[in-house]
Amino acid sequence: MNRERTSAEAVEPAKLAETVGPGESAEAGRARWQARYDAALKRPREFRTLSGAEVEPVYGPPGADPRFERIGWPGEFPFTRGLYATGYRGRPWTIRQFAGFGNARQTNERYKMILGAGGGGLSVAFDMPTLMGRDSDDPRSLGEVGHCGVAVDSALDMDALFDGIPLGDVTTSMTISGPAVPIFCMYVVAAERQGVPASALNGTLQTDIFKEYIAQKEWIFAPEPHLRLIGDLMEFCAAEVPAYKPLSVSGYHIREAGATAAQELAFTLADGFGYVELGLSRGLDVDVFAPGLSFFFDAHIDFFEEIAKFRAARRVWARWMRDVYGARTEKAQWLRFHTQTAGVSLTAQQPDNNIVRTAIEALAAVLGGTNSLHTNALDEVLALPSEKAAEIALRTQQVIMEETEVVNVVDPLGGSWYVEALTDRLEAEAEAIFKRIREMGTGDMTSGILRGIEDGWFTSEIAESAFDYQRKLEKGDKKIVGVNCHTSTVEEPLEILRISHEVEAEQRRVLAGRRAARDERAVDAALADLARVAATDENMIPPMLAAVRAEATLGEICDVLRAEWGTYSEPARF
Repeated sequence: MNRERTSAEAVEPAKLAETVGPGESAEAGRARWQARYDAALKRPREFRTLSGAEVEPVYGPPGADPRFERIGWPGEFPFTRGLYATGYRGRPWTIRQFAGFGNARQTNERYKMILGAGGGGLSVAFDMPTLMGRDSDDPRSLGEVGHCGVAVDSALDMDALFDGIPLGDVTTSMTISGPAVPIFCMYVVAAERQGVPASALNGTLQTDIFKEYIAQKEWIFAPEPHLRLIGDLMEFCAAEVPAYKPLSVSGYHIREAGATAAQELAFTLADGFGYVELGLSRGLDVDVFAPGLSFFFDAHIDFFEEIAKFRAARRVWARWMRDVYGARTEKAQWLRFHTQTAGVSLTAQQPDNNIVRTAIEALAAVLGGTNSLHTNALDEVLALPSEKAAEIALRTQQVIMEETEVVNVVDPLGGSWYVEALTDRLEAEAEAIFKRIREMGTGDMTSGILRGIEDGWFTSEIAESAFDYQRKLEKGDKKIVGVNCHTSTVEEPLEILRISHEVEAEQRRVLAGRRAARDERAVDAALADLARVAATDENMIPPMLAAVRAEATLGEICDVLRAEWGTYSEPARF
């Protein structure tokens, strides 16, 4: 890539995230917030406790409070208390359940069940061959097709995956990073075949390759060509798919690998800053492309720490976007995020307890102001969710939304001495980590991240945290019900969802039939053009779309790029 990188080396973030003037009266701040609230809430109604007492939309101090300069009002910089003045009164979080197994037809049936039961959006889980850019008939895919998600080999699979689901109306998140760009192209082509133009699509693509090197380890190429593809996607979406979010920066997998809350917060936001620097290096306007960045966090079992983490994340991101990267609009300063309850907190022992864990974690995400939420099923520690377990997970969110009344007040824990102290502490720990990352590079975040990946610094930091947790667990300092305490039970073994080997055999048969039926000359020409563009600085998305329309497979597209760019293996470390 022969593009100049914009550096943030000479700029330091402000030490204080001011949202109101020093000494501003509570009355003045509330009046300013009230005007925004009234303008945003088109159909006001009363909100009451279960006992009938009316509650205010938001609460603040009775008079001037120095702490409030850091906390502020909902919908105002630095958005500690949320992005919207109305909170969930005006816009509830999206119930977005993560699902995918077997083939596209089977997963389509599960999606229709989720939507029919009240789910507000979809989130696609792909199988391991798809995540690694391999076709189902690749020898290295043997035994893995359809097992940890849905198999997608070509645009025809994407057609089947969303058959009867209007892509112009339903927002879809796709959790995939290494081959994210060709999968996005298949999604665009599936929408075209429904008669939905790309410009009308709304959803999220994970695409976050930094976290793959840091934690999840599902990459294809070395960092540089991956970043080239991500930059191309950012350019394309900014121009052609304005509502779509081409990057979901993921802390979830970092936390699941063993990171602490502070490490999850800092590593995730640092990765996000790296992608901002990538966009700036392409000459993109930060106020145009930054709203296309979203985030994906873990909701772990430490209830108050998780709430504080989400609040700190919004505040840190807004300040850096304004003071370091020059974002002027509110939307470019917003940190919008999806949350998934912690898979790593689930236990195979006494799995019904996982329902309780998931409910607590989901409530923390809601009280922290998440924009969308996935709740894990009780049996996910053992297998893909059964239909019953998936329904319980969905109903968990619906009980929180419809019965608990937590939607009535914005940031109800704001001003709590404990929550605010935790928020400040996590913010300070994140800033210290940012400083360390930048010092590893040449002053910008991107070079520090790349150096940290190369040196194994991120991996070693997470490993040390994971080891410390495991040591506490084995010594009994950390308790897990059903694992190292309260282990007696009357619970019966679960019946779990198992994927038949016939799924793989059928997928291979279907794929062979598609290869035989397609126009091979058109496929060859499209792949040759893709190879040509890969050797230039041209944007990769148009030729990739052409290859997908010709029914080139995911493996064929990725193999063209492997031939041009090579593959990446993590260096051995001791």
